[in-house]
Amino acid sequence: MRFWLRNDEMALEEMVQRLNAVSKRTDEIMHHDISPLCAADIQDQLQKRFAYLSGGRGQDGSPVITFPDYPAFGDVPDKEFQNVMTYLTSIPSLQDAGIGFILVIDRRQDKWTSVKASILRIAASFPANLQLVLVLRPTGFFQRTLSDLAFRFNRDDFKMKVPVIMLSSVPELHSYIDKSQLTEDLGGTLDYCHSRWLCHRTAIESFALLVKQTAQMLQAFGTELAETELPNDVQSTSSVLRAHTEKKDRAKEDMRLALDEGRSVLESIREPLARGPEQSPNQDQLDSQSTVQRLLAQLSETEAAFDEFWAKHQRKLEQCLQLRHFEQDFREVKAALDVLAQKITTFTDVGNSLAHVQHLLKDLASFEEKSSAVTQRARTLALEGEQLIELKHYAVDSIRPKCHELHQLCDQFAADVGQRRGLLGRALDLHGLLEASMKWCDEGIYLLASQPVDKCQAQDGAEAALQEVEKFLEMRAENKIQELSKIYQDYEPILTRDLLEHVQKVFRKQESVEEMFHRRQASLKKLAAKQTRPVQPVAPRPEAPAKSPCPSPGIRRGSEIHSSEGSVLRRGPYRRARSEVSEGRQGRGRSTGDEESLAVLRRHVMNELLDTERVYVEELLCILEGYAAEMDNPLMTHLISTGLQNKKDVLFGNMEEIYHFHNRIFLRELENYIDCPELVGRCFLERMEQFQVYEKYCQNKPRSESLWRQCSDCPFFQECQKKLDHKLSLDSYLLKPVQRITKYQLLLKEMLKYSKSCEGAEDLQEALSSILGILKAVNDSMHLIAITGYEGNLSDLGKLLMQGSFSVWTDHKKGHTKVKDLARFKPMQRHLFLHEKAVLFCKKREENGEGYEKAPSYSFKQSLNMTAVGITENVKGDAKKFEIWYNAREEVYIVQAPTPEIKAAWVSEIRKVLTSQLQACREASQHRALEQSHSLPLPAPAGTSPSKGNTKDVRKLEERKTDPLTLEGYVGPAPLPRPPEKGRGWSKTSNPPEAPEDNDGWSSAEEPVNSSDAEEEGRAGLRKLVPGKYTVTGLDEKGGPDALVLRSGDEVELVQEGDEGLWFVRNVSSGGEGWLPARNLSALLGQRGAPGCLSSPESSAGSALLSASSSCSESCAAALADLQG
Repeated sequence: MRFWLRNDEMALEEMVQRLNAVSKRTDEIMHHDISPLCAADIQDQLQKRFAYLSGGRGQDGSPVITFPDYPAFGDVPDKEFQNVMTYLTSIPSLQDAGIGFILVIDRRQDKWTSVKASILRIAASFPANLQLVLVLRPTGFFQRTLSDLAFRFNRDDFKMKVPVIMLSSVPELHSYIDKSQLTEDLGGTLDYCHSRWLCHRTAIESFALLVKQTAQMLQAFGTELAETELPNDVQSTSSVLRAHTEKKDRAKEDMRLALDEGRSVLESIREPLARGPEQSPNQDQLDSQSTVQRLLAQLSETEAAFDEFWAKHQRKLEQCLQLRHFEQDFREVKAALDVLAQKITTFTDVGNSLAHVQHLLKDLASFEEKSSAVTQRARTLALEGEQLIELKHYAVDSIRPKCHELHQLCDQFAADVGQRRGLLGRALDLHGLLEASMKWCDEGIYLLASQPVDKCQAQDGAEAALQEVEKFLEMRAENKIQELSKIYQDYEPILTRDLLEHVQKVFRKQESVEEMFHRRQASLKKLAAKQTRPVQPVAPRPEAPAKSPCPSPGIRRGSEIHSSEGSVLRRGPYRRARSEVSEGRQGRGRSTGDEESLAVLRRHVMNELLDTERVYVEELLCILEGYAAEMDNPLMTHLISTGLQNKKDVLFGNMEEIYHFHNRIFLRELENYIDCPELVGRCFLERMEQFQVYEKYCQNKPRSESLWRQCSDCPFFQECQKKLDHKLSLDSYLLKPVQRITKYQLLLKEMLKYSKSCEGAEDLQEALSSILGILKAVNDSMHLIAITGYEGNLSDLGKLLMQGSFSVWTDHKKGHTKVKDLARFKPMQRHLFLHEKAVLFCKKREENGEGYEKAPSYSFKQSLNMTAVGITENVKGDAKKFEIWYNAREEVYIVQAPTPEIKAAWVSEIRKVLTSQLQACREASQHRALEQSHSLPLPAPAGTSPSKGNTKDVRKLEERKTDPLTLEGYVGPAPLPRPPEKGRGWSKTSNPPEAPEDNDGWSSAEEPVNSSDAEEEGRAGLRKLVPGKYTVTGLDEKGGPDALVLRSGDEVELVQEGDEGLWFVRNVSSGGEGWLPARNLSALLGQRGAPGCLSSPESSAGSALLSASSSCSESCAAALADLQG
């Protein structure tokens, strides 16, 4: 796009014409069109002063050129003489030069030959008209005489168009030219200084040249401006305007300097006249003064022409800049309006409840409030465009359509918002009507359920109940849905499929409740309409053989009192049957009323859950927008303290992640269960994994709390709180996620309380357990992050299963005896962390500080690898104690729990860990044995009795960890051990010498023989047998030919332990003896049998066969899971 339109081209042409005229007139003033010579060009020649223009005039105004006495006149080159003559004749005005010049040749001191040469030279090369030539001839007698004679006889040699007059003296010259027009050397009074005249002429001509150059410069500048391309953006247009303004300022400065120079020249011309007021200026001085004044006038006219052009050009540039600003703002505003129009199209939800619609209306109002800035900006921009049009902007055709479009977009957006508000308003009315109907139904059900059926059997009770029913139907009639078709007609624009089904469901429930009321009303009317009969108290007849089964006396006539015994007996069963029917009806009525009441209570709990969830989501959004987003606002940066900068993630944690989960997913799914609140547990179960975000938030809470305490006085928080109009500070809102996650378990408990007989009760119970598990994991994680001094990575220890504080005694074999004895009586307070792979012993440090800084810290003391750990469940003398032993009881820790329940929980959890290790050990051993079964030697058969040698063999087998054997590697039947010799009794070698007297321990190494079978039997074979009676639970083919033939359920007594998990037993009933696998023996109820002990392979001496494969347990790996506390 070209910058100049037609009117601008006309302005440029006008300025160019005016500047060309200035240049032309300048040339005319200086006669440069006739003679292009300047004084500066021939300044050296003029300084010789062989001819000068004094400014004198003849009687008719002819300019006088004086040739003073110049001895070297003949030596002046012709070119110099011609230049000086041409320049001097170009100075007077054309009018004066047209009259002709008067030449005064002073040769009084010269010779005739020089006079003759000078006259001939002047006559031959004078460039202008001559009127008269006056020659002052030589003053010497001889030269004067010679000149007279020579002039007379050589007159023809001076062939000039004007007369040449030879003058003998100066007085004769005065008769031709007045003394006032002659210089002092010719006897005149004319004030003339050749150097001053030359200076003035140089200055005048320099000023004239400056005026001409200025006009040409402005002309070129105007052309440059006219050819400038119009930029298409604000920045480029601003740059062009700034560059042009700078050039204009420089041009104006040049014109100012030129004007100052012209005024200075004019002042220098007037200065001699100012010094001598009695002297009148000569004509040349007047002409010079006039020339300078005319040049100043031309320069002023040049400046005026340029100023006029620049004003138009600047206005055009400014209008262009305004247009570019308008276009840029228009694009931004239009894009913002398009985004608003797109967002308003997403507001299609009409809500599924009254609270939901109110929430949608609040969202719409918030959206409208936020979008008001955009619409206000659009209308303001349209008003600015209209003002540009009124100011006759050159781009009216481009601005006017954009203004119309802005008005149209704003009006359309306002119409869309209004339409949306109208639909939500109607939805609010409809949901209000539905809520009122549901409330009417609930209150009606409450009323029907609260009326005691037994009291309604009496007339007074029936009348009172009937009045309650009729009053309720009369007073609350306006809350009911009158006509379903009218609802369809009035609310057709908002009736979606789900809402239509909801309306129909509410209407059906209303009809059902009305039917219940009508039935109750009809029944009560019948009961109230019964005739009252007098009651006569009659004493029972003593001789009556039987009494009526009715608990209270009936209302009978007198003849009925004396009825026969048979009639009484006949009425008895009938009345009893009627009483049972009545009681059944009352029971069903109470059951129906209770169920309705529970349904209403469930709805109340669900409404509380939804209402508090919406409030929670709004509060999170308010904090994220009002605080977190403002930390990135450049306008608020100056209010943020140095300690708070770049700490948004520390202060708010993952609150944004929590908000998106609840706003986009959980709240919407909760709303789907509004009609079936008893099933809401499924919603929690489906999203239970995503509730893990709270663990991350709670772990960051101490850092957030610490940062808040440091920066709570920051002006940024005060300004944000003021904008949000919050009464509470930010730290109160940062607690909202912690409070919310704890609120869910309370609501689930309430819902479960009213839903025990409903379909979703199991889901509610599971959801409650899961939420409590998350709370426990959160609590555990808060303790776990407080551990200090542990050099490894806690995550490598596996899932945190439990944590708690205990009193701990130590008893180590390798310790000093005195230290051991002292340790038995002085407990240590330790906080234990049970992981899948290790137990950590930590010391709880004192709690200092405030808030979260008051939370305890735990100093790491010791770690026990679970692959080398065993436990003893019971310690004599205290039901709260248990033992944790390490490396075959080289280290023993007696742990006392605060309560027996806590002890039981810890023992159970440790047993699970060790059992899982044992299972992994078995699987690894079985896999390795299957690969080596054909190459490994068979185990040696056991001896006939558990002798010392046998014990040594067992220990040797335990030490052969490089030669692992498993039960699966046992191929073929082996001979059974011989029965023990009589009289030897029970051998105590089955118990390890280090084992406590009450050996209630568990060890993952003490695996019974046939461990795979025992595992299938529910791990019954994991227990180590002790003396006593047992029950046979199954037979094993491994018994061999000498084995007893027993049936399941037979009672046997243990005699001797053999190898490979076999025991020598005696049948209590038959007295027979033989070998039987340990896995087929179950302790009798009441028998003091140890539940067994789990430990790692390195920590206990079990069967020799499994000990050889104990190293496989070290390959077990545990998965990470929730932390526990």
